[in-house]
Amino acid sequence: MDQSLVFDLELINKYDYSGPRYTSYPTAPQFHEGFGEAEYRAAASATNEQGGPLSLYFHIPFCDTICFYCACNKIATKDRSMAATYLDRVYQEIAMQGAIFDKSRVVEQLHWGGGTPTFISHKEMQELMRVTGEHFTLADDDKGEYSIEIDPREATAETIRTLREVGFNRLSLGVQDLDDRVQKAVNRIQSEAETMAVLEAARSNNFRSVSIDLIYGLPFQTVESFTKTLDRVIEVGPDRLSVFNYAHLPELFKPQRRIHADDLPAPQVKLDILQMTIDHLTSAGYVYIGMDHFARPDDELAVAQREGTLYRNFQGYSTHSDCDLVALGVTSIGMVGNTYSQNARGLDDYYGAIDAGKLAVFRGIELTRDDLIRRDVITRLICNFVLDFSAVEQTWGIQFSDYFAAELARLPGMEADGLIQMDDAGVRVLPRGRLLIRNICMAFDRYLSAGVQQKNFSKVI
Repeated sequence: MDQSLVFDLELINKYDYSGPRYTSYPTAPQFHEGFGEAEYRAAASATNEQGGPLSLYFHIPFCDTICFYCACNKIATKDRSMAATYLDRVYQEIAMQGAIFDKSRVVEQLHWGGGTPTFISHKEMQELMRVTGEHFTLADDDKGEYSIEIDPREATAETIRTLREVGFNRLSLGVQDLDDRVQKAVNRIQSEAETMAVLEAARSNNFRSVSIDLIYGLPFQTVESFTKTLDRVIEVGPDRLSVFNYAHLPELFKPQRRIHADDLPAPQVKLDILQMTIDHLTSAGYVYIGMDHFARPDDELAVAQREGTLYRNFQGYSTHSDCDLVALGVTSIGMVGNTYSQNARGLDDYYGAIDAGKLAVFRGIELTRDDLIRRDVITRLICNFVLDFSAVEQTWGIQFSDYFAAELARLPGMEADGLIQMDDAGVRVLPRGRLLIRNICMAFDRYLSAGVQQKNFSKVI
């Protein structure tokens, strides 16, 4: 499979409008409160009849300080005792969720996200994993994908050793930018030494994969300044990199109101930074996986993409497409059977449900057959850049050209622009189209054509 990428400024300017990131289809605006605990339990019970592995996601919402760019669900506090109160409820939720799923179903994937998961103490980390193991069957061969998001300011060598001992084998480091002026502007003061110490600790403790997160489009960034950050990151050679686009939406995310719009790089400078990033990473041997993600050619994600088995869910790209995703903690989102579900967004609502002996599911959606077909199509495109009509036809018993006649009629313009190549057998995303994969997927999104406001989503670039 050709995994090359072409940066075409004219096409980017033409297609750079808002759209979903497709960590799910249907996307979160379609979730509704008519889906609750009863519907979730029924879906979980049905999956036990089919068996299969599990994936667990834990949301740890607390942060010691707020990064002004952040759009995550988080709670800023200096009060570390809040973690104990929160974890007490999470332990109860683990017990309730664990009772729903058969113990024969091994947890092949586990992730702690946030917030800042390393906000909790080492003892709390150990206890959280111990309680999880009491109610779910954790993998004991280190072959599972057990990952955690790390803020290097909240981690020491002992932290990394503790995480490895309790079972984690992958981590992602939040860096964003090493430039001092940029860090001050976004309220994330993090020295290069802190970052590199955690990376070295991960390697000395035999973590299987280390990923680094960067953001382009932050205040005061220039091509020259971000090149310095990128060169230093390439020098230490992480297995994966995520280079996210900063979406300035202060009307939606209050912390972003502390960022002055005048300090942001101009649109053309932002695109120049992206082009430089792509050139640097591909020259260094990294493969563009899609949606801001790069990986070494021998990384599992790159291999899975070449083999056509890559998958995408709320945790990003994954090689575990056969797992039901069980969500734990406030605001977390799960995928069980043919459903999506989300826990209560506020601590009070979350605590109230758990204290009443109920699951905290407050909304979700049961996918229709049409949803499932379209999710399959979008997943094939966004993960593997190839859409084989016959494979979809065999899976779903449809005639692709008839079922998607209206959608196919939207594609000739993209083909003329060099984003895709299309024939009677299928659609192949070309190197010029890979940065714009969200646009291609949007052609198959029934909810967008039905009038869902694209202003709910970020720009594609």
